[in-house]
Amino acid sequence: MNDTIDSIYKKIRELEDQIEAALNRAEQELHYTIERKKILFEKGVVEFHRRLKNPLIKFIRNADVLHIVTAPVIYSLIVPFAFLDLMATMYQWICFPVYGIKKVPREDFIVLDHHHLAYLNIIEKLNCVYCGYANGVAGYVREIGARTERYWCPIKHAKRIHEPHAYYHDFVKYGDAEQYRRRLRKIEKELNGREKPGGAG
Repeated sequence: MNDTIDSIYKKIRELEDQIEAALNRAEQELHYTIERKKILFEKGVVEFHRRLKNPLIKFIRNADVLHIVTAPVIYSLIVPFAFLDLMATMYQWICFPVYGIKKVPREDFIVLDHHHLAYLNIIEKLNCVYCGYANGVAGYVREIGARTERYWCPIKHAKRIHEPHAYYHDFVKYGDAEQYRRRLRKIEKELNGREKPGGAG
């Protein structure tokens, strides 16, 4: 059974590699390159994008009233997201070295680049940056939590969960006590005898 699951996950990783290759081809088709983390469009493309920009006045005039009314609710979440970002970063910087867990690179998840697009007006850019930050923080925190769970409590749930994190498939089956204890010993060995993992959470 485990061999079958491992085989499926291997196919998933191969598909992810194919997606990455397709995205790289898309960069060429859309006439931009990334050099030293800077996005560069081919000559003439930026001017073409500017012609497609929805003017700010027109954008506001055509905005749905309910969108305007709910905007403060959406943006009020910036405070808890920023606090979560700060606390998760502090947590992994303090605790992960103790556990021997590799830190999660924040820049791999929080990517803010939509404001460079010339076809977006200032409000669209602000919305895109906010969405990029909020969803980036969510992914960043999820990865930190996943690595923590893998260390402290690598046990699957009795109930099937929707879209588990990348480490979940390698967790011990629910109720398999012997395998769980073996897994903890394996983790301890992998971490060269550093602090012992604790019990199930």
